[in-house]
Amino acid sequence: MSLRQQIQQILKQEDINFLLTNRLPRRWLTQFTGWFSKIEHPSVRDFSIAMWKYFSNLDLSEAKKSDFKSMHDCFTRELKEGARQVDMDPAVMVSPADAIVGASGRIDGTLVFQAKGFPYSLEDLLGEEENIEDWKDGYFVTLRLTSSMYHRFHAPYDCTVEKVRYFSGDTWNVNPIALRRIEKLFCKNERAFIRTRFEGTGPCAKQRVALVPVAAILVASIRLHFLDVLFHLKYSGPKTFSCETPFAKGQEMGWFQHGSTIIVLAGKGFTLCNNLHQGSEVRMGQALMRWHG
Repeated sequence: MSLRQQIQQILKQEDINFLLTNRLPRRWLTQFTGWFSKIEHPSVRDFSIAMWKYFSNLDLSEAKKSDFKSMHDCFTRELKEGARQVDMDPAVMVSPADAIVGASGRIDGTLVFQAKGFPYSLEDLLGEEENIEDWKDGYFVTLRLTSSMYHRFHAPYDCTVEKVRYFSGDTWNVNPIALRRIEKLFCKNERAFIRTRFEGTGPCAKQRVALVPVAAILVASIRLHFLDVLFHLKYSGPKTFSCETPFAKGQEMGWFQHGSTIIVLAGKGFTLCNNLHQGSEVRMGQALMRWHG
């Protein structure tokens, strides 16, 4: 067994994985990684990306460019034109990102599940001041972006962003091991609530869907194209933003500095597509939910 395989086997042990990715000083490590990843020195960049490739399945063949200024530039890479096909059926809501499906299913009143036996409420996730009726008894999908994936996220349908609320928080790891151990983890981490409504005259016009990008250790930074701010651990500006920003289905909305999670919340009338199950991989633009009314 190679050294790489031995290290990977060690990291798969739950206790060790949880210790190394959660019990270290998370905020300090996240801030350091944010600084280090932006160093544009060729030797630092090349070594960082080489180590990243060594310990993951990083594939840059779909990247728009092959020459990166820094590891951060590689993290936030764009894809070649046409690398993702978007399902344009007006009744279909597509995945906003490349991801692995975590928990998914019906919202039990206002309860959502991060893992079996680990519920959290919409009030805890979105804030008590938010009207949650649009998503009560609806459906949810948790999409987990791994470190080697494409890290930008896109509009899941023709929509208008009505509101953004930023929640400052912790930087717990969001891998399955941590989700089985830390109750209400998504409600504790740094995150943004993005409220959108369907546009056009299609079957689900005016329905509201929420996207909740959740940051994590090494990645506590979220950029949205339509706001002139960068949400990060030291951000101290306004927390709530009223918007009226239109997006076409598949249009880029923003990105993470690394990998993390996007929770998609939809109301009554939507159902999950049949090919979705825990652990399955989805690509940006692939059907996620369908409107049945």
